Amino acid sequence: TIEQELEHSLDRLGMDTVDLYQIHRWDYDTPIETTLRALDDAVRRGDVRHIGASSMYAHQFQRALNVADREGLARFETMQDLYHLTYREEEREMYPVCNRENVGVIPWSPLAAGYLTRPHEEFTATARGEHELDYGTPYHEGPGSEEINNRVQELAEDKGVSMAQIALAWHFQNDNVDAPIVGTSSIEHLEEAVEALEVSLSDSDVEYLEEPYHPVPVFGFD
Repeated sequence: TIEQELEHSLDRLGMDTVDLYQIHRWDYDTPIETTLRALDDAVRRGDVRHIGASSMYAHQFQRALNVADREGLARFETMQDLYHLTYREEEREMYPVCNRENVGVIPWSPLAAGYLTRPHEEFTATARGEHELDYGTPYHEGPGSEEINNRVQELAEDKGVSMAQIALAWHFQNDNVDAPIVGTSSIEHLEEAVEALEVSLSDSDVEYLEEPYHPVPVFGFD
């Protein structure tokens, strides 16, 4: 149960409470009312300060918010969704919901699983690139993905920064995003991500990066 797993997590962390506790996607086997009551109990016990959700359809997220409001339960305050330069489907439905409901957006995979950190031809030649292609991610499948990758590389060279910093700067200056979740495997990568806060993109830079985008199949909910 949520209570048991939360207790185990707190024990492992050596903490009495966590700031943010999120559910992982939509649970098709459990009524949302049941999930929300368990999360509300955790908030009332003081085990959790805030709750959030991750990748799901906008209508599901809106339903969860409506149920919480109707029943007087703690409501989701964050949405952790998939969003980056080569996957922007969340702009159609999810972000209007988050904006209207005052929900913070903290996207995962802002660098498209590494696709936006190196030139297209170099990424697809790596073991990571082969894995992503085999897994069927849409990062490289969209009609505009390779061109977006090329433009990230071009701007990075023009500004004397890395491709990763251009891709992250796009997030930092994006009105849809509160804070991207950046995964790193080294201190150097972490420092590189922090330095991206100092990278400035003009309106024309942003338009240049976004212009090649074409819709791709919805991904990341299952």
